[in-house]
Amino acid sequence: MERKAHYDSILDRSKRIMWQDDCYVDLQSSPCSLSSQTEDLGWIQKHQDQLQRFATTTFLEEMLTHLKKLDVINSVEETKIKEAGRLQDKVNMFTTIVSGKEGQGSDAVCAFVESLDSQVAKLIVNYDSIVKEHKEVLLRRCEQYRDRDSVSCSQLNISNRTLLLVDGLSDLQQKEHDLMQVGATRGGKRNHLRQLGLAKLLEPLTRVSLPPRVSLTVGVAGIGKTTWLRHFIRQWSKGAICTDVSFVLPFTFSELNSLEKISAERLVKMAFPHLTDPNLVLSSSCRTLLILDGLDEFRCTLNFSDAAPCSDPKKEVSVDDLVTNIIRGNLLPDVSVWVTSRPGVASLIPGGLVDRVTEIPGFSPQDIQIFLKHHFSERGYASKIWAHLESHKILMVMCYIPCICWIVADILMYIIQSETQESLPRTCTELYAHFCSMKAELGEPRGREPVKMEQVHGSNRKLLGSLGRLAFYGLLKHKYTFSEQDLRTYGIDILLTQSTLGAGVLVREESVVHTTYRFTHLTLQEFLAATFYYVSSKRAIFDLFSESTMSWPKIGFQNHFKSAFQHSQQAEDGHLDVFVRFLTGLLCPAASKPLAGLLALGKEDGNQKTWAAGFLQGLLDSGGAVVSLRTVNLAYCLQELQHTELLRSVEEDLRLGSLKGKLTRAHCVVLGYLLHVSPECSEQTNLTGSLNYTTVKCLLPQLLYCTHLRLENNHFKDDVMELLGSLLSAKDCHIQKISLAENTISNKGAKALSRALLVNRTLTSLNLRNNNIGSKGAKFLAEALKMNQVLVSVNFQNNAIEEEGAQAIAEVLQCNRKLVSLNMRKNTIGAGGAKRIANALKTNQTLTKLILCSNQLGDKGTVALAEALTVNHTLLSLQLQSNSISNKGMTALTKALRLNHGLVSLNLRENSIGVEGAKNMAHALRENNSLQELDLTANLLHDEGVQAIAGAIKLNQGLTSLHLQWNFIKSSATKALAHALLSNATMQLLDLQENAIGNEGVIFLAEALKKNTCLHTLCLQGVSVGTSGAIAMAEALMSNQTLQTLDLRGNSVGMEGAKALANALKSNRSLKSLNLQENSLGMDGAIFIATALKGNHQLMYINLQGNGVGESGAKVISDAIRTSAPGCVVDI
Repeated sequence: MERKAHYDSILDRSKRIMWQDDCYVDLQSSPCSLSSQTEDLGWIQKHQDQLQRFATTTFLEEMLTHLKKLDVINSVEETKIKEAGRLQDKVNMFTTIVSGKEGQGSDAVCAFVESLDSQVAKLIVNYDSIVKEHKEVLLRRCEQYRDRDSVSCSQLNISNRTLLLVDGLSDLQQKEHDLMQVGATRGGKRNHLRQLGLAKLLEPLTRVSLPPRVSLTVGVAGIGKTTWLRHFIRQWSKGAICTDVSFVLPFTFSELNSLEKISAERLVKMAFPHLTDPNLVLSSSCRTLLILDGLDEFRCTLNFSDAAPCSDPKKEVSVDDLVTNIIRGNLLPDVSVWVTSRPGVASLIPGGLVDRVTEIPGFSPQDIQIFLKHHFSERGYASKIWAHLESHKILMVMCYIPCICWIVADILMYIIQSETQESLPRTCTELYAHFCSMKAELGEPRGREPVKMEQVHGSNRKLLGSLGRLAFYGLLKHKYTFSEQDLRTYGIDILLTQSTLGAGVLVREESVVHTTYRFTHLTLQEFLAATFYYVSSKRAIFDLFSESTMSWPKIGFQNHFKSAFQHSQQAEDGHLDVFVRFLTGLLCPAASKPLAGLLALGKEDGNQKTWAAGFLQGLLDSGGAVVSLRTVNLAYCLQELQHTELLRSVEEDLRLGSLKGKLTRAHCVVLGYLLHVSPECSEQTNLTGSLNYTTVKCLLPQLLYCTHLRLENNHFKDDVMELLGSLLSAKDCHIQKISLAENTISNKGAKALSRALLVNRTLTSLNLRNNNIGSKGAKFLAEALKMNQVLVSVNFQNNAIEEEGAQAIAEVLQCNRKLVSLNMRKNTIGAGGAKRIANALKTNQTLTKLILCSNQLGDKGTVALAEALTVNHTLLSLQLQSNSISNKGMTALTKALRLNHGLVSLNLRENSIGVEGAKNMAHALRENNSLQELDLTANLLHDEGVQAIAGAIKLNQGLTSLHLQWNFIKSSATKALAHALLSNATMQLLDLQENAIGNEGVIFLAEALKKNTCLHTLCLQGVSVGTSGAIAMAEALMSNQTLQTLDLRGNSVGMEGAKALANALKSNRSLKSLNLQENSLGMDGAIFIATALKGNHQLMYINLQGNGVGESGAKVISDAIRTSAPGCVVDI
């Protein structure tokens, strides 16, 4: 009950005691100024906040009894206090009454409280001074790391960044190496994750939920977990965040490694000697936060199933049992716990014990650019470094981790500054080789001649060798922090750790409990481990993976190399993946060269590199049916070896969409690698016509991390849908768009997809065009869409859904609040299906695009949709092409348009709308100014109907695009349209293709163009225009400076018309696209156009095909155009 009351007080924000404000004043003021402000206050006033915060019902009753005996309060006052309501109200009433007694009441309360030895009394009397001292201690401890933690770039400061609230750990995080995690996700976050500010870490997520007791924050090595913690401690100590937390007690697991048996109270007293009574800090009266940083560095194994229960904070237990009981809640149940860890080890804590999981995001490409511009701005270093990262994607991927970003940028700038002819590193191995070389140069100032390696002090070679041995055997034991005794065991002189090389490679961390060392980053430990193994394997006669010599003989570098890969492939957690990358990379001369003076590498004749490439290629071709990340790591190794022929070949085939028939197992492995390192490949992975069931199964784990997955025209059947369903159901899934168009998916495949959509939280676009899911499949998917809250676009085009399926989709529209775009083209839903959808649209407020083309809607279905448009104002685009709509349906639509103020685009192509329908549309356009795009192509409007629409366009201020091709229009209607263009100020596109408007109609339009300033596109294909019309249009182009696209295909412009147009092009500065295909220009006419382009630099596209110039003439003309206008694309 007391815990519940404590949480109630936390949740009731209006009643929170903001004591940190006072404490912040204390930190800024001297003791004398504080006493001068408070010396005149009575004891009650000074301790009012503490009384309200810590007084219990029993404590209050004891005070009332005592004060009543002393006649400080009477029975009436006692009753008034007891009947005040909640405990806090009673305490408020008590302090009000006693404060009114002048000094007598305050002195009596003071004497009573100070005479008690209870926790409550101690907290009331001493709380402020204890908290103040504790915060000062924490701030002093954090101060030594200020330089390391500080980020002078405000945009990247932790104060401006947020944690990601995640729903547990994914398989990738639990089972894979940190760099593999970053590579697979390219450092990006899943798009559905909620962001959480550090200040709200310990707050309830909703008004009805409790604050978390156990919070877990995960992040890969070097992402900044400890930096975030220290920032939190600084902000809390200054009273800026989490002001309801009384005490923060930070510990690191590397400190706990030095302990064997200890009690919770003794641990607190050992780490924080100033807290003389830990029992006060750990009591339920205070809200205390216990921080346990770096679970991945803990050498003990947390056993939550067999650990001996312990609930006594005074009882000494083993340190692993202590941690287990604290997290489980047996020990210190009222204390909040915040654990940080690398993701793989964090999974050791049962999910049911963790109330909140957050993740620290890495740098995005934009963050990397900001970082470089801020820290390396001088002399253009930032742009040079960025250009190198962009051309070497593997280095870019590593820079998503802030710690490695520092290392990479530092090394690249060092090499650039040295002004040597040395090329910049292209691989991770080269990068770290330069890092060690740089640190070994004894602090030689940058920009000078680098120290020759043979002059490097001999102690560096010995130190690097010893560090490599420490790194290798530490890696095998999953050991990442080391004591001074560990260093001595491996022959490392503690004094040498303070040298430039030692301090650059090892980080020393001191605490009250213990002093520890760790490598600057996990990857540096792995690199040094690889250097040790590489050097040792050339002379070792026993298996190096056994630290003792009691193992089978293993002689020769190649045997040791094979052994390393065998161990790597067998490691379930992938902790040797990066180690073998570095080991392979050391065979490349560019990587071994910087280390020549530091390691006894010996001379390489290239034979080992060639052998290693063949060995890795063999591993690529062999293996199981599924490409695992262990296998993808082999492609990373080929990259480190700079054996990239296969990598480049697959990347080119993927870019060109020509992988069909080429996807061997080795190709699948390389494709998985490319999906990691190449944003272009993963952001749109085009595997159209390339896959079958076997290759999908092989690639399945790697497809998880694509963003846009195109799997069109692969003849997929329902068995593949079962595989893809498992893909979309995975927690690791990053796919946002998937296209399964042009396959043979039936209702069974749709059912598999529907099960996945019930749990998927990333997919926003699903394309099932041209399959055969039928009405049954539509029902399956509809049930999922009712629950799915992520999909915004679904394409069901040509799936034989029919009316029954349309009814199911209509039910989706009535309850789904996310779907924005729905394509139901060519599904024969009929008038009945249209009516169902129309009824749903009356209440739907999210759908903005609806495509119902070729669905046999007829006038009945159109009338139903029109009725919906009178009340629905959120639908922006409605496409009703090829639906046998006549004047009756058009009349209903136009009546709706007079009331509707939301629809922007209406497609009525290829229907049976006549003159009457056109006149009704004209009436609607006089009143409706929201419609912007109207497509009436291939109807029966004739001159009379178009003249009516032209009259409306004079007044309409909304329409920007009008398509009227194939409508039996002649010159009289064109004259009306031209006249409308003289006053209309919004029309940007006019399409009159395939109408017999002739030269006369074109001349009318040309006259209008001389004055019109808004039309951008004019389509006049096949309108029977000849030389005179072309000449008129050319005259218009001399004065018009807004038209950008002119399409005159399929006319008879001729040589004279071309000559006129050529003259116009010399002065026109707006036209960007000109199509003169099939216009009988002849060689002379084409030459006129080509010559004119010398003075025209705006034209970006010109089509001169089908003009009888012949192959040789075409080459001459295209060469001339490319010479005159290099930026212009020519089709001839």
